[in-house]
Amino acid sequence: MRGIAAYGAYVPYWRLDRKAIATALGAPSGSGTRSVASYDEDTTSLGVEAARAAVRAAPHLSPEVLYFATAQPAYLDKTNATAIHAALDLAPSSPAYDMAGAVRSGAGALGAALDARRPALAVLSDIRTGLPGGADEREGGDGGVAFLCCEDTRDARVLAEPVAFGSATAEFLERWRLPGEPASRQWEERFGEHVYVPLGESAVTEALKQAGVTAPSVTQWVIAGPHARAAKRLAASLGATKGSIVDDLATVIGNTGTAHAGLLLAHVLDTATPDALIAVVSLADGCDVTVWRATSAIAARRPATTVATQLRGGGAVGHATFLTWRGFLKREPPRRPDPQPPEAPPAARAEAWKFAFTGSRCQACGARHLPPQRVCVKCHAVDRMAPERLADVPATIATFTVDRLAYSLSPPVVAAVIDFEGGGRFQCELTDVDPAAVRIGDRVEMTFRRLFTAGSVHNYFWKARPIR
Repeated sequence: MRGIAAYGAYVPYWRLDRKAIATALGAPSGSGTRSVASYDEDTTSLGVEAARAAVRAAPHLSPEVLYFATAQPAYLDKTNATAIHAALDLAPSSPAYDMAGAVRSGAGALGAALDARRPALAVLSDIRTGLPGGADEREGGDGGVAFLCCEDTRDARVLAEPVAFGSATAEFLERWRLPGEPASRQWEERFGEHVYVPLGESAVTEALKQAGVTAPSVTQWVIAGPHARAAKRLAASLGATKGSIVDDLATVIGNTGTAHAGLLLAHVLDTATPDALIAVVSLADGCDVTVWRATSAIAARRPATTVATQLRGGGAVGHATFLTWRGFLKREPPRRPDPQPPEAPPAARAEAWKFAFTGSRCQACGARHLPPQRVCVKCHAVDRMAPERLADVPATIATFTVDRLAYSLSPPVVAAVIDFEGGGRFQCELTDVDPAAVRIGDRVEMTFRRLFTAGSVHNYFWKARPIR
């Protein structure tokens, strides 16, 4: 039996209070907050962070195929999964594929990972943005999740195994977005409720029959989908036991689209007990249902950072800043030259450094170098270097400066010199920080970000963020 051997979730640091929308636009906005990807994040970088967490949770397993799902790909006509592949430093023989363009692609990516005949990584992420004052701006959210799937063996125990599936598909126009449009369109809500609920009931009935259980026998129900009314209506019709419907986290992070069903599953697995039955229902252009059974291995394999821990964090972002990050508010840029787009040939030659953050260590004296070098700066040995990946090595701020003139969608830029544990000094940008709160000696970790976009080219690299 194949199943989930490890998983990781990533919720961005920033939160937008819905009351800030009401204050700015004078329109009803509800209560609570939504998660917001920073100006230097996109669905690819969100996917990298979730995938890193999943891979760290199973260091003995290396993914041999990667599937990336998102409804908001950073590139069209180019595979986005290859950047995640490079950031994880996976073997060149391990293929990476996009399953992009629709929320339902998340269920497809996880299904493909379960069907693969080798260790497979399904990465799901989304950035949900609507026009200012619209429901998607208010109710959406940003986040990512990743699942590493393999066969259950003595050396690779799975945490959860699928015991039943159910699916229902129909062609209908309920939510859509043409290429190049900044926000989705949605049909009248009653129509979505009318088409989704029967499809959901059909898929749930099929899955429960296959599993040989009834709705009250399911320990926890995860019901997710961009159409909130349909999800609530389906939840009420299941006949599930009181308290078994999992909180959809709408008041904390909003609906994260392609990633949401998986993110809620990760949240449940964080506290699940052995033999718990977890039904995941995803309503998106139809319905996909998977019934999972937690195994005895789950208690000893909790991730280092749970979803609940990430929900408790978060810095506040203003509505004007949010609109700027999303491209709806164009503000005066700093009086500096615009950034130059990265060149493809040198980026390809430096893939190990640029994407995997791989430095080098001198085999003669042990000095560590970032970026990697051929000649040791300490003992001057030539071509005595061994590659060393530093993406997961913590560091300490040695010194920093706040630059209020550098080009950025979120000025000022905080540049820091950091010292890595075990040696190695590097200058980089800090992100997810309050410039007034940065101190020498603060502990930081590396995070994969999009530095900027210029000439229609995304420049991905690594920044440092505080360890919280």
